[in-house]
Amino acid sequence: MNEKKKILLVDDDLDLLEQNKILIESKGYEVITANSSKEGWDVFRKTKPDAAVVDLMMEEHDSGFILCYKIKRDDYGKNIPVIILTSATYETGFKFGASTGEEREWIKADAIVNKPVVIDDFVKKLESFFELKEK
Repeated sequence: MNEKKKILLVDDDLDLLEQNKILIESKGYEVITANSSKEGWDVFRKTKPDAAVVDLMMEEHDSGFILCYKIKRDDYGKNIPVIILTSATYETGFKFGASTGEEREWIKADAIVNKPVVIDDFVKKLESFFELKEK
């Protein structure tokens, strides 16, 4: 990684927000945080991050989906990777995914990562998005 990439991390669970911030920073990224979808949208517009990592369920059950949609609809945001974090699989057993064209059309995220975050897998996924963008 030549230049330090700026990652927007949005999660309403302050403990997980801080834990994931530390993990991502330990891999050489600059991390800016927000603890709600509204704050996340404001921070996104002000800072223009290189990627956004958004919790699925915050103020509402679909707050993460809505924030991803807003980011991907934005002229700048449509060109950056947006990743949804979710603990829904852990809590419900239901595995989220966006493997079909219909799912990808509805879920405006480039990837869905289950919590707890396995940092090395997460970084590999993030780096693959950056490599694709640079080609």
